[in-house]
Amino acid sequence: MTDSKQETERKYDAPSADDTTWLPDLTGVGGIVSVVDQGIQDLDAVYYDTDDLRLARASATLRRRTGGTDAGWHLKLPLSGDSREEVHAPLSDTVPDALRDLALSRTRGADLGPVVRIRSTRAVRQLIGSGGTTLAELSIDAVGAESLLGSGARAGWTEMEVELAADTDPELLDVVDKTLSRSGIGRAHSPSKLARALTETEGAASRPLSDEPAAVVPGSAGQEVLRHVEDQIRALVDLDPAVRRDRPDSVHRMRVTCRRLRSVLRSYRSVVDRKAADPIREELKWLGNELAAERDQEVLRERLTARIEALPPQLLLGPVSARLRLWDATTSAEAHLRTRDALNSRRYLALLTSLATLTQRPPLRPKASRKPPCVMGRAVLKEYGRLTGRVTHALELPPGTERDKALHEARKAAKRTRYATEPARDPLGKPAKRLGRRVKSVQKVLGDHQDSVVARDTLRQLAVAAHAAGETAFVWGLLYGQEQAAADARERELPVVWAAASRSGLRKALTR
Repeated sequence: MTDSKQETERKYDAPSADDTTWLPDLTGVGGIVSVVDQGIQDLDAVYYDTDDLRLARASATLRRRTGGTDAGWHLKLPLSGDSREEVHAPLSDTVPDALRDLALSRTRGADLGPVVRIRSTRAVRQLIGSGGTTLAELSIDAVGAESLLGSGARAGWTEMEVELAADTDPELLDVVDKTLSRSGIGRAHSPSKLARALTETEGAASRPLSDEPAAVVPGSAGQEVLRHVEDQIRALVDLDPAVRRDRPDSVHRMRVTCRRLRSVLRSYRSVVDRKAADPIREELKWLGNELAAERDQEVLRERLTARIEALPPQLLLGPVSARLRLWDATTSAEAHLRTRDALNSRRYLALLTSLATLTQRPPLRPKASRKPPCVMGRAVLKEYGRLTGRVTHALELPPGTERDKALHEARKAAKRTRYATEPARDPLGKPAKRLGRRVKSVQKVLGDHQDSVVARDTLRQLAVAAHAAGETAFVWGLLYGQEQAAADARERELPVVWAAASRSGLRKALTR
């Protein structure tokens, strides 16, 4: 059993834990009306990681801590800015399976073992606001670290943390920060105790906390593409714990990340060697397909529920809502199980390893060393050319099944074109941004059309099931007609948004 919370804090280098005359009085700063001493805590934490410190490299930590008010296992995962998510599990002798699973996208299945022991003597003060509300906690730690990687090297230092209470405005950190800065108290150089311990102890001296990829020419097309690829890989890794816990929108975001990675590796074959990239693209396609069942179910459920809720009560004939819930419960459970099975598979771990290797030893082609505008501009224009062919072909077909399929292919081409513009936005400027926005409009129209195609197929199945059960199929037929009308409207809208996308000015900007 686990629980989690978001912690928002800043760390500072502190001169001393024994003599705290250096600490300024924070009363009156940012709504703080009093500072209340909470006494001393003795904390003893053993940090776990892989042999090559994969968690630390990914800015995550896993520890088993005794002492204080929250003894147990803590997995800390990075969020944006000064925030992290802390997942807590009860104290036990071995790493809890739940935390091991949540760390899996970062460990990639490697064994976890103790790497550092950190003992802290912590002096705690609460920063109290009006009405006795606790705004934040300020702690001063006298830290002693011991490497468990073989050398037994030790290090010691003093640091201070200011951690906000759950409902406190993050701006308080900025106000307190300014007061501390005026007193000569600077921000800590290390993001965590573990990072500092690994840096300062002899046992971690040969294990850098950041991966160092092969040399990439600064300011080159390769650097721009690789930076975008790294961002997407990081997003994929970060989303894994959220998907495992069925957090809202997490499956959708992970699936989109898979698509972005696939598209960029395809679009920029002149930069990244396809012999290395194409097998990764295939595995990303597999993962995206495994996630698709759950995501498509989410979209379809929301769409059909909205359609039913919008109907006048006098048209709701038969147990429509009950049948929809029954269909969703069965299908959603199967889809979520498929997602979990994929994330727990060896194939997924192999994909994560391949992605890590891709960034550590990027297989760049000779053109990767060239300036971005020409190389990346041509890649974007090539995708746009493919999109043009797809849309033109679809619009030439008569309404029907074949046109539906062609429009779906055009939708996928629109996504690829849009994703190709993303790493090119800085090098190519406004034309690339404009094309991305306009192609997104095309994608939206085509996406709504495809959702209607899928919804009609499901509505027919629901109508058949209702009829077989002796229920009226009136509502399902009515909704089918609404979806057909929506698809027809999108088809009429497409030439208009496509004409706008054709006037991005990218080609002219690149051929000056």
